[in-house]
Amino acid sequence: MSNSQVHQGLYGPVSDDIWQRAKKIKLLICDVDGVFSDGRIYLSNAGEELKAFHTRDGYGIRSILTSGISVAVITGRKSAIVENRMTALGVSHIYQGVDDKLTPFKELLSIYNVTPDEVAYIGDDMVDLPVMKEVGLAVCVADGHPYVKQHCQMITRINGGNGALRELTDLLLVSQDKFETAHGMSI
Repeated sequence: MSNSQVHQGLYGPVSDDIWQRAKKIKLLICDVDGVFSDGRIYLSNAGEELKAFHTRDGYGIRSILTSGISVAVITGRKSAIVENRMTALGVSHIYQGVDDKLTPFKELLSIYNVTPDEVAYIGDDMVDLPVMKEVGLAVCVADGHPYVKQHCQMITRINGGNGALRELTDLLLVSQDKFETAHGMSI
């Protein structure tokens, strides 16, 4: 296949480069704020932090986990909400309150016995760039920072917190011929 070939993804055309990168992915690492959520943080008068998560993203995470693709989270903020949501989805490696995301990234390579080109990372802001520059498939959400978009192979069509993560998980499943079985459909 030439690099000019285009594949038809569920959300629109996908370049052959992105498709080939997606086929190799064994581990997806996600940022939280701006990816799982829309990036806004709601604080109550009592100081309680609230975030909204899209159910489609959750379903996408569950689908790739049951299809043999591992998932981990590395986020700069620390909250019980994130711990609870990720645990409910089946994510076992959750790194919170992390400023240097390269350290847990390197640890995850060892834990999952994968090479950087077998890892996808999805983020939205500058703190994500060091890991994005190391992985096989760097993804920025549609409403991510413009500078970050310049350093990614893929930019989602959907904004963070609104199904952007599902767009990526669907691509991983379709490119690896796992989509129908991941969703309980007969081929």
